[in-house]
Amino acid sequence: MNAAGMLPAVLLAAGMAQAQNALDCHFAPGWEAAGPIRQFTAENLYDYKDGAADGYLSYGFARMESLDCKSGGDTLTIDLSEMNDADAAYGLFAANRDSRLPIAKLGMGGQITAQSASFAKGKYYVEIVEVAANAEADHTAVMQAFAAGVEQRLEGRESAPEALQWFPKENLDTVRLVPESVLGLKLLKRGYVAKYTVGQAFVVLETTPESAAEVMKKLREHFDGATPAQIGDEGFQAKAPYLDGLCIFRKGRYLAGYANLPDAQQATALAAKLAARLR
Repeated sequence: MNAAGMLPAVLLAAGMAQAQNALDCHFAPGWEAAGPIRQFTAENLYDYKDGAADGYLSYGFARMESLDCKSGGDTLTIDLSEMNDADAAYGLFAANRDSRLPIAKLGMGGQITAQSASFAKGKYYVEIVEVAANAEADHTAVMQAFAAGVEQRLEGRESAPEALQWFPKENLDTVRLVPESVLGLKLLKRGYVAKYTVGQAFVVLETTPESAAEVMKKLREHFDGATPAQIGDEGFQAKAPYLDGLCIFRKGRYLAGYANLPDAQQATALAAKLAARLR
């Protein structure tokens, strides 16, 4: 194997080694492994996650390591997924988290309940699920111990994605990473969408300003009756089925804007505020 071919293999082995080193059943007293570490890739993830596999794959799933632990009549499973990048890992966490519960200080963000825990750190997304002999038992302390133990053994970013700070906070409901077809438009690939009490904002980061300009050109052609808007490097406003008042602009590599507002003028006013936050 030549040097160019060796590098991906070395990186793959390093990633798998770190994942396996992070999996352990001794983070809390009385727990032991109930079997070997299992490995899953895109090719066999359906065998394990069945209908949920599509969600993982859409967010850039690379591989998963899984370990079962047992304590008396209780069992728990640690699933450690390696994603293509940290944004994808946080995106999968945000897509699966319970929006009614607070965010725990674990990696880039996490959640802990009486019998489950999840968090994202760097390019890793971790899920810990217990099946307790007593379904009403509160094993929050066990979940905290396991989550903290795994988190400490993983390397990677601990701060939430910068994108969460792009969007104005007033009347903000949720922000999440959409892995493809932002606003239902195939031209807008992976990006962040913020839902507000009324309307939604989005930001898509293209590879270069030139590629963003090419996508912008195609978007403008897609919407009949689009009129120019003086935002960023270029922009337009339009009315469209299912998107209502719409404004899209480009600022360097960013493609962003607002949709689902009563009229395009309102979308344009809010888009101008969003453009000022993008650096």
